[in-house]
Amino acid sequence: MAKVTIDGKTLTVAENTTILQAAKLLKIPIPTLCHHPKLTPFGGCRRCIVEIKGMPRPVTSCTTPVSDGMEVSTSTPYIESLRKTVLELILSDHPNDCMTCEQAGNCSLQDLAYEYGIRDNRFGGERRVYETRDGNPFIERDLEKCIMCGRCVKVCDEVQGVEAIDFGYRGFMSKICTSFEQDLECEFCGQCVSVCPTGALTGKLWIRKGRRGGQMETDTTCPYCGTGCNVTAHVKDNDILKITSREKTWNEGWLCVKGRFGYRFVQSPERLKKPMIKRNGAFEEVSWDEALDHVARRLSEIKEKHGADSLGGLSSARCTNEENYAFQKFIRAGIGTNNVDHCARL
Repeated sequence: MAKVTIDGKTLTVAENTTILQAAKLLKIPIPTLCHHPKLTPFGGCRRCIVEIKGMPRPVTSCTTPVSDGMEVSTSTPYIESLRKTVLELILSDHPNDCMTCEQAGNCSLQDLAYEYGIRDNRFGGERRVYETRDGNPFIERDLEKCIMCGRCVKVCDEVQGVEAIDFGYRGFMSKICTSFEQDLECEFCGQCVSVCPTGALTGKLWIRKGRRGGQMETDTTCPYCGTGCNVTAHVKDNDILKITSREKTWNEGWLCVKGRFGYRFVQSPERLKKPMIKRNGAFEEVSWDEALDHVARRLSEIKEKHGADSLGGLSSARCTNEENYAFQKFIRAGIGTNNVDHCARL
């Protein structure tokens, strides 16, 4: 264990704890852009720099572990001046199109610019400009808004294990790119979109669908499989605009491509909203009571005439474990046959 003092507050933590983690335990805010609690530290944005007594220069708090007796200052005039300069340098290579950016109001870079009161930038000169757009159907990549924080690279490598993107080139020409500058080809899980702190990555399905401030957020469960990931539906005018997942859920905010992007079926005009029974060669909408009575009557008739083993049940991977258990119990105990299987048996 190590005893560390941060802004006059003392705390005892494990020796491998970083200064940033210790400061969070003391509820002392330190601004970050590249840091994400579920990814390994990067220290690239330099926003989290702090001063340590006895050290000649500031250090990044997200990559520096504490040591016994360490004294840290997180917000001196000198540190705040350096942070503002770093922020101005980042903004000098960033387009000023917040009025039309999808992340406006939910952008870490915008929040920091507001906090430091940056209206004009004293750093001029050439700015990186990228004209290409990706042809993939799910993720819009606007590299002009990329601040090279590396979050997308790390989540693709460390969480998904896909390594579809990485840092490319050097110096002023550095950028996040795919192999051989091809269109993005991956699982399209959208984890990179969920961790991007700016508008560099966004979902194509919700572009120009509305600001987050005018949306109602409803927590629910993903319907695609029995895993049961927690999702948040962003709804406006009774229409689902996009799907996200909160970090403090059992799936830790991570989703697959179906859970994040496969929600348009809800508004499909072909979606069945009521049970149907086929009569005289055509389907007719009926009430649930009538449909269930029809199913129960036909099952009883078939069992009585041909025996229980003439019936079978096929369950669904989109149901919960509890629902699947109840279904197989109904088939085995209620009907009396072991002819039951599962659609996930591929």
